[in-house]
Amino acid sequence: MSDAKAETGSRKKSLVKGLIAGMIGGLVATAAKTFAEQMFPARTDGEVAPEELAAEGLAGHALTHADRTQAASAIRWGFGAAVGAAYGALAEYYPAATAKEGASFGLVLETLTHEGALPALGLAAGVQEQTLRERTSEVTSHVVYGVVTETVRRFVRRWL
Repeated sequence: MSDAKAETGSRKKSLVKGLIAGMIGGLVATAAKTFAEQMFPARTDGEVAPEELAAEGLAGHALTHADRTQAASAIRWGFGAAVGAAYGALAEYYPAATAKEGASFGLVLETLTHEGALPALGLAAGVQEQTLRERTSEVTSHVVYGVVTETVRRFVRRWL
């Protein structure tokens, strides 16, 4: 029996516990993803990160560098926690979502954000406009996010 089946078969499903476990996993994974991006940066030569562009867009006016950095950090951590919570809820009721120890989740998230929503909103270049290094970094950091989210979620969910 797989870990996902054993995990859900031995305990009662709980949306709240799934959300909490996923949120904690998402926060830890955001830290891991941030570290991975520092080791393998997707953007060089002063390119602006999507969350920094989003911060200015949400503010409706130009922000100082310090304000933009703080707002971008809030967006990054808030998004990481929210996506982790959604993943935790999904994993609670649909264990197949945890395939490949969370790597599949990371790849789906990268596809939805960096290949879909962010280019559509004008916050990131489309896949065809990115270098191989940029694509590799984005995919790698999202796989890190997915695996760490699943690892921490599973641990926290067992504890709850």
